Amino acid sequence: MKPSIFTMMAALLLVAVIPASAAKVDTVSTWSAAMKKNIPAVVITPDNAGNTPLPVVYLLHGYSGNYADWVKKVPEVSALADKYNMIIVCPDGGFSSWYWNSPADKSYQYETYVSDELVKWVDGKYKTIANPKGRAITGLSMGGHGALYLGMRHQDVYGAAGSMSGGVDIRPFPKNWDMSKRLGTYAEQPKRWEEHTVMNQLHLLTGGSLALVIDCGTEDFFFGVNEKLHAELAYRNIPHDYLVRPGAHNWAYWGNAIQYQLLYMHRFFGN
Repeated sequence: MKPSIFTMMAALLLVAVIPASAAKVDTVSTWSAAMKKNIPAVVITPDNAGNTPLPVVYLLHGYSGNYADWVKKVPEVSALADKYNMIIVCPDGGFSSWYWNSPADKSYQYETYVSDELVKWVDGKYKTIANPKGRAITGLSMGGHGALYLGMRHQDVYGAAGSMSGGVDIRPFPKNWDMSKRLGTYAEQPKRWEEHTVMNQLHLLTGGSLALVIDCGTEDFFFGVNEKLHAELAYRNIPHDYLVRPGAHNWAYWGNAIQYQLLYMHRFFGN
């Protein structure tokens, strides 16, 4: 017997009123003892989170951005938390911290905050896999630099690190993006610049010690330094995924790139 129009309309109405599953997006306040202030973060927990410990991806914003950038500019991120059943944490890295512990400005201690204080806070508040096998970090631009810099320096914290359009070598840009405020000028403090660039952290890696995924568009002003990083990693026989496609330094590119980054992290967590 064919369904009546009333039956079909009732079924459609039932579908309409049943809410679709959706990740929970919270803005939280976290305390940094190193900087003596409260710092906001966005925490995305998947809709189907139960009592099973979940992996966590720390997702960093870029220069002049903030903790809310990812959920505002790429709202699909919350759906990816559901899809891959992972917690996503978007810290606030300040306007121009570059995620360093600044030797020039003691009020900027973001390496300690992101890789120690915030990680401990998240593990204390949520049901997480509290070891490097269940923890990854990635980000865009300044956050791409930050994710690789922190990942390489804290392999006891993160098992995987990624970068989208990352400023992976700061030395060609000595007058840009407030970096001299955090390190001093390159002319006066060359040693600091050498010590705080991702390119000079590669000695910390051994084959397979940190899963790496690096992504940059061919029209990006950071494309050249990403090409050099890829070449140097290959020369050192450090395994990594390197993704290149047409694209510039913008949210259209990052909204696409995050799909690959979180798929990579999901596969890493599953191994």
